[in-house]
Amino acid sequence: MRIISANLNGIRSATTKGFFNWLASQNADVVGVQELKAQAADIKPEHTPTEFHAYFHYAEKKGYSGVGLYCRRKPDEVITGLGIEDIDAEGRYLEVRFGNLSVVSLYLPSGSSSEERQDVKFSFLERFWPRLNELRESGRDVIIMGDWNIAHHEIDLKNWKGNLKNSGFLPEERAWMTQLLGSGWVDTWRTLYPDVPGYTWWSNRGQAYAKDVGWRIDYQIATPALAATAKAASIYKDEKFSDHAPLIVDYDYPLAP
Repeated sequence: MRIISANLNGIRSATTKGFFNWLASQNADVVGVQELKAQAADIKPEHTPTEFHAYFHYAEKKGYSGVGLYCRRKPDEVITGLGIEDIDAEGRYLEVRFGNLSVVSLYLPSGSSSEERQDVKFSFLERFWPRLNELRESGRDVIIMGDWNIAHHEIDLKNWKGNLKNSGFLPEERAWMTQLLGSGWVDTWRTLYPDVPGYTWWSNRGQAYAKDVGWRIDYQIATPALAATAKAASIYKDEKFSDHAPLIVDYDYPLAP
């Protein structure tokens, strides 16, 4: 089973940069996308490849946020949002279920633009926790993929010393991620590759991309039994569709027809 996560920084922009042309060659089973920056009326045939069933959770604000899932097999159930009004208004959570498997596309808020947005981020982390516990304790196999907007350890960003007081690497955010991974969830990339940075996002300032001054803020977090089947992962950088790069993980896990 191949799972791909990609923050598109605008689905229309990523399309013009070749994202769906590339995706056609990837043989993915489920693809999670984040930061659609689009509404239902903006989604055209070129944004919904015929080989996939496509589902979206749009933000109410135009040109903002939003998540999607592309599924080669039609899911048994689609769950849109967390049932929390202000969070769901920003289009940040979409879950599909296939038998005992749940796959989630998640776009966790960024707090980098203002103290107010950082408070929104902390509020999200607090209120998302019960759903994480519910999923973990459900007995289901679960993958939560997407843009978590947190670099967990020093290895997860190039310039960690210069970012100790910046959103995305704050002590409170990192402690939350430590608590998450200590509660039974598994970071598939870091488990497969303990010593490989695995950056997935680069600032548009300066030469960050060219110099690989990046952050690892896109994850596939899974329940233990499912995470144990992860056999390989990669980050695709040959083409640039966004300020993020797609994260690809292959699992030795049968997605039953």
